[in-house]
Amino acid sequence: MSEEHLQFGTQALHAGYDREFVARASSTPIYQSAAFDMVSVERGDRLSSGEEQGFSYSRVANPTVDTLERRLAQLEGGIGAVATASGMAAISFALLAAAEGGGHIVSAAELYGASVDAMETFFPQFGIETTFVDDINDLAAVEQAIQPNTRAIFAETVANPSTVVTDIASLAKLAHRHGIPLIIDNTVPTPYLCRPIELGADVVVHSTTKGITGHGNALGGIVIDSGNFDWAAGKHPQFTQEELVVSDEEHGVWHSFASAFGKEAYIRRVRIKYLRTFGAVPSPFNAYLQLIGLETIVQRVRQQVQSATRIAQYLQHHSHVRQLNYSGIGTTGQTDLVHTMLPKGVGQVLSFTFDGTAEQMNRFINATTVFSYIPNIGDSKSLIVNPAKITHREVPRRLREVAGVSDNLIRLSIGLEDADDLIADLEQAFAVAFG
Repeated sequence: MSEEHLQFGTQALHAGYDREFVARASSTPIYQSAAFDMVSVERGDRLSSGEEQGFSYSRVANPTVDTLERRLAQLEGGIGAVATASGMAAISFALLAAAEGGGHIVSAAELYGASVDAMETFFPQFGIETTFVDDINDLAAVEQAIQPNTRAIFAETVANPSTVVTDIASLAKLAHRHGIPLIIDNTVPTPYLCRPIELGADVVVHSTTKGITGHGNALGGIVIDSGNFDWAAGKHPQFTQEELVVSDEEHGVWHSFASAFGKEAYIRRVRIKYLRTFGAVPSPFNAYLQLIGLETIVQRVRQQVQSATRIAQYLQHHSHVRQLNYSGIGTTGQTDLVHTMLPKGVGQVLSFTFDGTAEQMNRFINATTVFSYIPNIGDSKSLIVNPAKITHREVPRRLREVAGVSDNLIRLSIGLEDADDLIADLEQAFAVAFG
């Protein structure tokens, strides 16, 4: 059977891996090598220009990393992928590659804090501005924010930490009507729960550190290209201008990324101009750990959704919880959208507004013993954090308030512990806080 006809769980174990290439090793080998023999001058020239895909230097491509890229591209339904050293490298590369040269981005305001900080305070130093829309599902507001130089629309499938779900299909139609690509961060649900490309997204990014790796032991990110957006249509001149790196100056043969690579122009530019130049390259060992994590993604995420739902139901009517945020049980008023887009669940992240003083909230967090106080999500172990002080500390107060990140918000990432133990841990922590 061809890989594209296999079920998701089977692809998570086998996609993108050629056993014949590696002496039929059962597990993907770790190619801990900085460089590879190019064999001949002619092949070296083809590798350097991108005419031939292969391995010469691990800053550009590595066999272990390549397997991860192929597997995740297959799981998301894309034509290609570029793995990076972290999720923020993936987000930065994806957005910069679309908006470089003084472009403009329309973005959801409800995002991971570092993503907001990058677009709010850092990208403007490179001539790239962002308009944040309070409600990314308000299509009229999104359309009003679009400018002549808008190069991309960006949102998270499931917002961190509010769990508000983006209506990707509707947003994609709006973006495409204006000749703009839709870039979606799919970190929270992972491709097991949602495949944004099937809903119309053009580029998908992940912090693979989270649910894809699943064990909190490796940093990583990935950019996945659907291959469906026409980057040569006019709004993105960086794809149609001639580039020496993909041309043959000696023989007077000149190419742009669009003319050289066609529908792969975007993902090839991310690799050749961004990964190769900025060097945020994942190590082969981290790629190996991510591949190992992927092997159990179905079982892990399925169990985490079940436990998160139970814990959300426990917290929903707790006397010391002012508001619960978990779209999986209808708290965001998006029941129909959730059932349509994410029928297997919205993920392991939930948050709630703590009904108590700052001192009581600190006592509550400090009193947990099964939950770990860690600024990560998607781990096999359950985690707790106060976003306003940690993950969203750099976000301006106005945007924090739009995202619902108040000073007394607590975020939970549910792991694989028994749900009864997690509920008991929260209950005893409430008892300590309110003594």
